[in-house]
Amino acid sequence: MYSLQYHIVWCTKYRRQVLKDGADTDCKALLQELAEEYRFRIAAMEVMPDHIHLLIDASPQFCIPDMIKIMKGGIARRLFRLHPEMKKKLWGGHLWNPSYCVVTVSDRSREMVEQYIESQKERAWSGKGRPPKDLLRLQAYHREAVDADHVRLRGGDSETP
Repeated sequence: MYSLQYHIVWCTKYRRQVLKDGADTDCKALLQELAEEYRFRIAAMEVMPDHIHLLIDASPQFCIPDMIKIMKGGIARRLFRLHPEMKKKLWGGHLWNPSYCVVTVSDRSREMVEQYIESQKERAWSGKGRPPKDLLRLQAYHREAVDADHVRLRGGDSETP
C-alpha cells in the first residue's frame, strides 16, 4: 500500500498565454489520457493560459522527471497538431519552458493544495507584482511541512544537521 502525491507545475515557453481558446480543454483531455495510459491518478488539475497545475497520486515506480518529460512532449506534439496557430506565438518549436516545480504533498496539506489548484482560474495572477496571499500561504505551509518532516526523520533533534 502506498500514498504518494505530488503537486506539479510547469509553464509555457516565455510564459506565452497559448493554453486558451480550446487548447486548455484539449490539454486536460490529453493529460487524462496519459494518466490512464501510465496508471497515475489526477486528483486536481487546472490549465491556465500560461501554466499547468496537477495534483497526482502515483505509485513508487512513478519516476517524476521521466513522466514530466513524457507529459510535456506528448502534449506539445498533439497540441501543435490540434492548434497549429500556437506555433506562431512561440518560436523554436517549443511549447514548454524546460523547468518545472514538483512538491510532495502530505495528507495534512493535500486539501489545501487541492483548493489552491481548483481556485486558479478565479485568482489568476499575472506574474507581475506581489504573488497572491494564498500562494504565499501555500509556499509557507510546504516549507513548514518539509521542515517538520526533516525534524521527525532525525528523531526530533532539530539541532542535528
